[in-house]
Amino acid sequence: MGGFLNDLVPKPELEALIEAADRRYLEYGAPDKIHGGSTPATRRLKARAKKAEMELIEMAVRHLGTENCFKILRSIRNDLEGRIAIRTDTLVSRIQVEDGVVRGVETESGEFLPARFVISAPGRIGSDWMREESRRLGLTAIPSPVDIGLRVELPAAVLDAVTSATYESKLIYYSRTFDDKVRTFCMNPYGEVVTEFSGDIVTVNGHSYADKKTENTNFALLVSTTFTEPFDNPIAYGRYISHLANLLGKGVIVQRLGDLLSGRRSTPARIAHSSVHPTLEGATPGDLSFVLPYRYIKDIIEMLEALDQIAPGVNSRHTLLYGVEVKFYSHRIKVNRYMESKVKNLFVVGDGAGVTRGLIQASVSGMLAGGAIGKRLKRKKSQAPLSR
Repeated sequence: MGGFLNDLVPKPELEALIEAADRRYLEYGAPDKIHGGSTPATRRLKARAKKAEMELIEMAVRHLGTENCFKILRSIRNDLEGRIAIRTDTLVSRIQVEDGVVRGVETESGEFLPARFVISAPGRIGSDWMREESRRLGLTAIPSPVDIGLRVELPAAVLDAVTSATYESKLIYYSRTFDDKVRTFCMNPYGEVVTEFSGDIVTVNGHSYADKKTENTNFALLVSTTFTEPFDNPIAYGRYISHLANLLGKGVIVQRLGDLLSGRRSTPARIAHSSVHPTLEGATPGDLSFVLPYRYIKDIIEMLEALDQIAPGVNSRHTLLYGVEVKFYSHRIKVNRYMESKVKNLFVVGDGAGVTRGLIQASVSGMLAGGAIGKRLKRKKSQAPLSR
């Protein structure tokens, strides 16, 4: 799940790489427990989803937990200490290329850092920068869909039958009115809704701890849109929607589903007497219909109705909706199976390359690039003349 590496790497090899990446996370402290996969419970859930016109993607999930992420990152950093130089707070402005070969990078302060190999992994937050760099360098890229939607919060008991079987369910639905693809994303049983900062805009996200639990479960409902000519900047469109939400709500907006369906804004009083108590403090009660186009609102309402068939209570008037949630994916840059672009020795990996959309496939893309560079360095060393 979460990427297009299967278009570059044969399935058996990709599966082996995913298992290798998973083992590496275990070595750095990831929890042992696996959720979901192909079990009787998930098969029953899949059959119920079919009856509601949804597709459940069966997959195994290793939930790290927010608090464990810090420990894992610290373990990785400690392992690298003394072996490589790590520079934080150093913005790269340009990738330097000469005669079709990468030469290094230039920082925002004007410093040039020469390099035989460059791996660019800017992540989603650097998608705008990567898009502009790919254009400047003449890299072939195609626009990726933009995912725009809302984060849903409701009592954990409502979704317990789903989350106990899969932990994080991947459900896909095609709306009746517009035939748009709507999907669940980043489901957090007994978790919290949080704000996410992407440059100068504020969006909404969610997370859950391994040990600390709330009374609520949250998840995103995202509508995927692929624009056609002449428009080719889905990132700008997503940012525009986000800015509009920030303009109206001074940040994140929260609204009860019942208020949205009744055509009225939520107020602090209406949120206060809701049976769902928000886990995000500081969200502004408001009206999301002023932010999202009708098409997105309609798609999400239809998806909530479908989800209510497998988990009664999802489509409750007390269900909370937070907006907006936007996933900024970079243009999908054309790379070979080793993640190398048409510029020699320039590798582009992770979500910033537009070829992955999640932790594991992003990790595998880095393994592919690192493995290819390692072989070239080894080959170069073996070809070096003997010293006298």
